[in-house]
Amino acid sequence: ASSSLAMPAPRLAHLRRLLSLHSPPPHPLAPSPARPLRPSFILPRAMAGAAQAGGVSAGAATGSAEYEEVLGCLASLIKQKVRADTGNRGNQWELMAKYLQILELEEPIARLKVVHVAGTKGKGSTCTFAESILRSCGFRTGLFTSPHLIDVRERFRLDGLDISEEKFIRYFWWCWNKLKVKTGDDIPMPAYFRFLALLAFKIFSDEQQVDVAVLEVGLGGKYDATNVVKAPVVCGISSLGYDHMEILGNSLVEIAGEKAGILKKGVPAYTVPQPEVAMSVLKQRASELGVSIRIVPPLDPRQLEDQPLGLHGEHQYMNAGLAVALANTWLERQGHLDRIHVKDHGTLPDQFIKGLSIACLQGRAQIVPDLQVSSECKDTSCPLVFYLDGAHSPESMEICAKWFSHVTKKDAAQPGPLEQRRSGINSKKILLFNCMSVRDPQILLPRLLDTCAQKGLCFDQALFVPNQSQYNKLGSHASPPPGREQIDLSWQLSLQTVWEDLLRGKKGLNGTSSSGASLVFESLPSAIKWLRETSQQNQSTSCQVIFLGIFDYFQ
Repeated sequence: ASSSLAMPAPRLAHLRRLLSLHSPPPHPLAPSPARPLRPSFILPRAMAGAAQAGGVSAGAATGSAEYEEVLGCLASLIKQKVRADTGNRGNQWELMAKYLQILELEEPIARLKVVHVAGTKGKGSTCTFAESILRSCGFRTGLFTSPHLIDVRERFRLDGLDISEEKFIRYFWWCWNKLKVKTGDDIPMPAYFRFLALLAFKIFSDEQQVDVAVLEVGLGGKYDATNVVKAPVVCGISSLGYDHMEILGNSLVEIAGEKAGILKKGVPAYTVPQPEVAMSVLKQRASELGVSIRIVPPLDPRQLEDQPLGLHGEHQYMNAGLAVALANTWLERQGHLDRIHVKDHGTLPDQFIKGLSIACLQGRAQIVPDLQVSSECKDTSCPLVFYLDGAHSPESMEICAKWFSHVTKKDAAQPGPLEQRRSGINSKKILLFNCMSVRDPQILLPRLLDTCAQKGLCFDQALFVPNQSQYNKLGSHASPPPGREQIDLSWQLSLQTVWEDLLRGKKGLNGTSSSGASLVFESLPSAIKWLRETSQQNQSTSCQVIFLGIFDYFQ
């Protein structure tokens, strides 16, 4: 697909290498002998790799014994496996100041030229667009986003590339050792995300060439670890909606209040069109701080001079518009508007267009043909294609359903070089899904089904898998310990029941009817292997697999 071919070669190669890994037997719920599972399938949101800095290959970068030790230390910081632990909300926020003192980061953070972005949906994409624009303007950039897909280093980009393993290890031990010496019963080690945020501040402040640090809020805003930045250059708040309600509150008023916590006195702020109740909260908080919050409309595609956005989907024009405003304000406040040439005919400066078109963030409306299956076919078609998105809220499920419906129809009408349509070929639509137990599948799945049905798309099959399996060290490629864990699939079986009940009640909607055929697998690798074998056995049918909710994660 064209969207996958536009990816940087190292990222695409790593993702395809991931899809070519060995995996357990394909039969759903069938017992299998204990064997190593490559943990990249087990991680939260584990489906894609990252470009490597400094010429380090993906395989080599994650193979050193010292790096495995680092990942083990990081895994030890994950205090809560259940997102619904409301203790996360502002939990011992005052500890962040102590951590900064221990690491002597107060002054270095104050010197950083920060773009700070919160929001429910689109904040990662907005940050990615803004960083890419400013890098295209000639600035050295640092980008901190979450979560990662395979390798934790994906969260830390320097000049558009993930931090090298060598640098990551060096900065990690510097922070880890200092904190270990000074923490104890009174001051515990920081939790996982807080440690990573502290590490990002250390990396960006020590890398002397970083001109701008673009920071994505992890969760909320007011009590987020990134909110120790007291004077960012500019703040942005992307689309707000209902998500992480077990932590941020059950109403848009509460959620918007948490997000508005990143606004600062004297710092320009931007947002996108919001629900009225949420916008009122943002405006009220901005007024209290004596700043105005400006509403940015979606980017007009005509401003791009026929260039596509690097991140796909109609909703990305909203994020791109916000990113343009943030980047432009950063340039203005830093006295660098002379770096760009404003055109008379209403299009964006060339550097902005380039930045928006080369932006890359995986797991967002991403199309990945499975070349392993394709290479074993006798013709040039790609019978198995994954459509990846991290949608896990009602709004994002609807947006993703529209995107999937659109691109699969487009691919059928105008196939790319990897998806040449064969005479008489059939197309099979498959859902591969999971969500965390704090989310309500009876809200998520109907939104997906209804939107697809309205677009004339029905699912032939649904597969449900757990996020985690036998081995949970984040990013590790080491062999798992001997023995076999009993995998609890009760939640996945509940999802399957919800799906089948929904289908029974929706037969005939708009003339379309999704099939009730569904399966539960004990792991993501086993589901992928089953899909491959199914594709190879039925080469007259192409499988288009939308990959949703698998990327749901905990901080």
